[in-house]
Amino acid sequence: MKKSDNKGHKAYYHLPGLFEFYELYRRFLPLFYSHPEYFYDWCDIGSIYGAPEDCLWAGGRVEYGEEEAENVLELLKEYGISARLTFSNSLLEKKHLDDRRCNQLCDLLDKERRVKNGLIIHSDLLLNYVKKKYKNLYLVSSTTKVLNDFSLFVREVEREEFRYVVPDFRLNHQLELLQNMSQQQKDKVEFLCNECCDFGCSKRKKCYEEVSRIYIDHKDSNAICSSPDAKKGYRFTKAMANPGFIGVEQIQNWYLPMGFSQFKIEGRGLGSALVLEFLLYYLTKPAYHLHVREEVYLDNMLDLF
Repeated sequence: MKKSDNKGHKAYYHLPGLFEFYELYRRFLPLFYSHPEYFYDWCDIGSIYGAPEDCLWAGGRVEYGEEEAENVLELLKEYGISARLTFSNSLLEKKHLDDRRCNQLCDLLDKERRVKNGLIIHSDLLLNYVKKKYKNLYLVSSTTKVLNDFSLFVREVEREEFRYVVPDFRLNHQLELLQNMSQQQKDKVEFLCNECCDFGCSKRKKCYEEVSRIYIDHKDSNAICSSPDAKKGYRFTKAMANPGFIGVEQIQNWYLPMGFSQFKIEGRGLGSALVLEFLLYYLTKPAYHLHVREEVYLDNMLDLF
């Protein structure tokens, strides 16, 4: 049921909310694969990523997904889509490696043979553990490492343990440096497209550590984001104005011709309505936006207010 690849480079999107947005994807994926005329033929879905609620190894964002893992994997398996667990906690200690729930999830993904599943990882301690125990899973180097120095980013790309590396979004438009990477290196780069965080923020890594601490301590953090307009929360319009934003035209005209093909869409912890807007913007032809909305959630008796 997967779309057939066209000749030439294709963009593969890695979508948010593996457990949070199960109901959205349960409606969207059949539409995506049964109505190819609605969607750009130069892109496809590479994976859907996330972690269940209160998952000790999780990081990056606080998530609230409660869907059963078996249901999630069955849906993705039907369409040949990779599942990724966001196990990007940066504060893990050896005592945390025995966590029963996280190991059960890894075991479930590892046993699947029809689709290759993966883990998004920050901690080298966890990396070494899962490499030995779950040999069928591929690994992704998390953007929570905040690799905003290009030389350090390239060094990470050269690590054989990782299939993909997600740089800090502030490297997105370093086009001259990106262009000079080898094709083998480019194949491992996965750009975070729609980050809303302040481009000049110097506390990004600390913010990720605070999220990791929430999972470790099982309680909310008192840390307050210092970015301008932080109280307004995520706004897609604000993300589009961010100097690190990667839009559809840039993917088509810059990144694909340069040899890059992997693009990550942020959205865990947001609402499904906003994630649908991401799916419309990045995957759907403008003429068919309303068609997709009607199929996903609209009916003639819907009242918004």
